[in-house]
Amino acid sequence: MLHNDDTPARILALMGERRAKAEAAGDVMPAARAISTSGIVALLGTHKAMLFFTGPEHAGGNLARVLAHRAAALAAPIQMCDALTANMKGDFKTILSHCIAHGRRKFVEVAENFPAPCQHVIDSLARLYRNDAHCKERHMSAMQRLDHHRGNSAALMLRLHLWMYKQLAHKQVEPNSGLGQALRYMLKHWPALTLFLREPGAPLDNNICELALKKAICHRKNSLFYRSKRGAEVGDIYMSLIFTCQSCGANPFSYLQALQKHATAVALAPQRWLPWNYLAAPPSGA
Repeated sequence: MLHNDDTPARILALMGERRAKAEAAGDVMPAARAISTSGIVALLGTHKAMLFFTGPEHAGGNLARVLAHRAAALAAPIQMCDALTANMKGDFKTILSHCIAHGRRKFVEVAENFPAPCQHVIDSLARLYRNDAHCKERHMSAMQRLDHHRGNSAALMLRLHLWMYKQLAHKQVEPNSGLGQALRYMLKHWPALTLFLREPGAPLDNNICELALKKAICHRKNSLFYRSKRGAEVGDIYMSLIFTCQSCGANPFSYLQALQKHATAVALAPQRWLPWNYLAAPPSGA
């Protein structure tokens, strides 16, 4: 983390001095690359593992690093994300699902200019979410939820798809207008937006990951960004552990203490020292 006196102006000054020295020595400074933070929430049964990565890589590259450790014999996981190309870049195979909340947001943003058609889409998606809420209230299994959506949401989504298609095909909407762009986004990504009608357990949106990512961004801002790449890695590790603990009801402080007290046992059997099962782990790691 940065010290309190390392203000943005001071950082820029240090970067300028470093570049000047390099140029005077005949060296070429590498081109600056944007730094971003990616958030990945992995669902492991009823548990959530929250992972954060800060660096020049985009979410797709970070996801590839995680999936490289996944057993090859396992079926391809469901990947829920928005439709940014950076989320799909990387050498990995997933079942792609796109976020309906992102698509809905595009209509909310232009609702003031196109109130009637935008309200029609928003109301249709509200009925979809009510169907999904019913599944959660009844604690349905993934297959029960799939059957429920097929029986109660498939026709709803088909009508919405036909309505959106006609809006553009019959030239009732200017394609380059705000409403036209929102419609084209939904139609272009329709298969990935409706994966929940074909794949058991496919979520409707990416809200869980966006909420988790806000935690890491808040930490980054409170730290006045990071002094070095290593500092960013350390921050990401602690944020991943702390917020994974919070997601499963474990005490983050007690958990981090346990990892330090039983470091040898953790190294021998790390799978027994996860936030949701560490209390039952034998100190010997046997």
